[in-house]
Amino acid sequence: MTLDSPNMLYYLDMLLKHGNFTKAAKDLYISQPYLTQLIKRTEKELDITIINRQSSPLQLTEAGRLYYQYLYSLEAEQDRFRKKIAQYSSHDQHIIRIGILASLGTYLLPLFMPDFVKEHPQIKIELHEDTPSHNDRKILNGELDFFIGQNPETISPNLTIHNYGQHGYYAIIPESSSLYQKDKRLLEANSLSIKSLLQEKLILTTRGSAIRKQVDYLIQKNNVQPEIILESNNIFTIVELATKNMGVTFLPESVKISNTKDHFNIYPLPLDLLSLDYFIAHQASKTLIVAEKELITTFLNNLQQDFKTT
Repeated sequence: MTLDSPNMLYYLDMLLKHGNFTKAAKDLYISQPYLTQLIKRTEKELDITIINRQSSPLQLTEAGRLYYQYLYSLEAEQDRFRKKIAQYSSHDQHIIRIGILASLGTYLLPLFMPDFVKEHPQIKIELHEDTPSHNDRKILNGELDFFIGQNPETISPNLTIHNYGQHGYYAIIPESSSLYQKDKRLLEANSLSIKSLLQEKLILTTRGSAIRKQVDYLIQKNNVQPEIILESNNIFTIVELATKNMGVTFLPESVKISNTKDHFNIYPLPLDLLSLDYFIAHQASKTLIVAEKELITTFLNNLQQDFKTT
């Protein structure tokens, strides 16, 4: 057993989960004396105390937390290495690494990924669900093959962008809003001012998202002191809360709302106020294989087909 063994991280996880040696050893299918001696031997080699035995349940000491973080970071680094090396060792399988915001992936990936994988079973897809700024940096560092996002004007000029094209947003106006119109689902375009919408109680995506940047710009432009009652990085959480009478929000027209009996209005917003453009990007210097070119084509074609039926 070495100090950086992945088993040690697993053993410490079990100790923290159960809070005592007896239950942890039982769950690990080893004897309690063996687990106790293993921890003591590691503590002796490191010349530190890993476990605070005076606490109940057992906890890590300050030094123990450092050791645990070291083991965790080592495992994460090994996992990254295995994924990187796999593209060279797997002669019959090509890996495509795609970065996307998790909530955006919930909507976009089902639109095109099943069709692509069906046509290219030899391709392995590796998803990196992260923020747009992190994915932008990762693709420039060569850690990603493709970056899928929205509003490409905010990303690096060193990327080649394939975008769907501009489409709009709408506002959800719940019954609790002073702007709510009874017995109507879809409101007439240009019947409300953006300033009046921004002055309502708002539910917004977290800062850094494409839509939030546009909304913040409108808030500043209209000199509004917003009453933001909740933020979420998951757009589907925002949909549910807005339709359940919590506050006004703004959504891309591609996000579908279920036909519920809840009382709310849908108000289409002018493109010159809020607009969205989904894209898939790769390094400008990247030489694409046939499957990667078809990934881009499938992405664009399937999005176009879905928007036509929305």
